[in-house]
Amino acid sequence: MNRSMIRYILGYVLTVEGLLLLPICLAALYFHERAGVYYLAVALPALACGLLLIRKKPRSTVFYLKEGCVSTALSWIVLSLVGCLPLWLSREIPSFTDALFETISGFTTTGASIVANVEGLSHCALLWRSLTHWIGGMGVLVFLLAVVPMIGGSHMNLMRAESPGPSVGKLVPRVRTTARILYLIYMGLTALELLFLLAGRMPTFDAVCTSLATAGTGGFGVRNDSLASYSPYLQWVVSVFMLLFAVNFNMYYLLLLRHYRDAFSMEEVRCFFGMVGVAVVLVFASILRQCAGVFDALTQTVFQVASVVSSTGFATADFNLWPDLARSVLVLLMFVGACAGSTGGGLKVSRLVILLKSIRKEFGMYIHPRSVKKIKMDGKPIEHEVVRSTNVYFITFMLVFAGSFLVVTSEGGDLITDFTAVIATLNNIGPGLGLVSPAGNYGMFTPLSKWVLMFDMLAGRLELFPMLILFHPAIWKDMAADRKKKLRQ
Repeated sequence: MNRSMIRYILGYVLTVEGLLLLPICLAALYFHERAGVYYLAVALPALACGLLLIRKKPRSTVFYLKEGCVSTALSWIVLSLVGCLPLWLSREIPSFTDALFETISGFTTTGASIVANVEGLSHCALLWRSLTHWIGGMGVLVFLLAVVPMIGGSHMNLMRAESPGPSVGKLVPRVRTTARILYLIYMGLTALELLFLLAGRMPTFDAVCTSLATAGTGGFGVRNDSLASYSPYLQWVVSVFMLLFAVNFNMYYLLLLRHYRDAFSMEEVRCFFGMVGVAVVLVFASILRQCAGVFDALTQTVFQVASVVSSTGFATADFNLWPDLARSVLVLLMFVGACAGSTGGGLKVSRLVILLKSIRKEFGMYIHPRSVKKIKMDGKPIEHEVVRSTNVYFITFMLVFAGSFLVVTSEGGDLITDFTAVIATLNNIGPGLGLVSPAGNYGMFTPLSKWVLMFDMLAGRLELFPMLILFHPAIWKDMAADRKKKLRQ
């Protein structure tokens, strides 16, 4: 276990977080808010600790997937612990558990809030919540690979540990260049949405926060009613961009290279939009009678379907009050989620496609036992390792869901609330049904349930295994053995 490299990466994470807190201090000066003092009080020690940790470069920069998973999990934990301090110290969120819950929800782009009165928060808190979405959307370590001159090492293992999807590949031969391309696309789409929102006369501060939250598919709003009080034009703009950020970013790279045929023939993307289309038809037919007209029904349907399938969590209506068919469709979309290689959460469309093709292959084996068939995506055979990891991931996901659900329900809450709360946090959706609907929040859960849901948010964002590996005894034995070896030297 390369502990020195893990320490070095954590140092960079602290340094970057300290730098990210500084713009919040500038916002405090602009809006004349004293809360900026607390952000500065956290930013300076974070910068100092980070610079101290990266001052000495590791002798060995080689690390493998287990180090990548440990580095990723610890980075997100440290990021959340430090990021919650300004909210807690300023007493805008008096409880440390609640402040940590809000921050983890922000960085993991879940958007599950414990704040009942969002409009009562300072501009600093609102901007920080949205900024955590933007950084967490693409991934903090992908951000590091893009902007920080990291030394040597197996950078692909960091990307594999943090990036969503059954398999992670490079757009170009160099990992750092791949990270830069991803962030350039990410920033470009964010800026484009901001321009469209400003064109619709959304207030500048609201437009900035909404763009950051949409890009990260997070869902923290700046108003108590989320986006319900904005114009239909603004709601349609956000709907379109929620879907755009839920698409595999490889498609945008192919479009930039003018490989239009390859981009639009991606099987996962076609399945994603097909699934969205079916969901829109079912939900629209279900809620039409409850709405003011056809356009209103279509606007609400497209927005909520886009919000749930992209795992963003914005709301323009309380879908907890919708008919059972509409709510059932939304719950199913919560399980599936967005495409791999996007900023969205969920199981991912590519995994669903692989699982369905695996089932079809097994049926074929029963009918023709001697046949040899390969599972293909985009006309290319899928490696057995990818199929195996997809099956293992699905089983692990269900086990984590079942364990979390049992713990949360043991607290004596409402079954529908608890069920959808676990799904919404594990898949980084945000709102669910019952008391955690768009009209409610997560503040009523006990501290134990909140800690379970915080683990679910982190596990869901990091694709389960980087978080679960921290509980494996072999990891800590390796660290202890490495420490003893260094002491002997």
